[in-house]
Amino acid sequence: MGKGDVKSRRGKIANGTFGARRPRKIKKRIKVEDKISIKKKK
Repeated sequence: MGKGDVKSRRGKIANGTFGARRPRKIKKRIKVEDKISIKKKK
């Protein structure tokens, strides 16, 4: 288990890939209302 092992975290980092051992960080999506900044009617 080292840099050559594709199934380990260190191997994923060395290979530059993602998977179950090294998931990608999820970006939070901006809501359309927040982007346009329209005030909601009550």
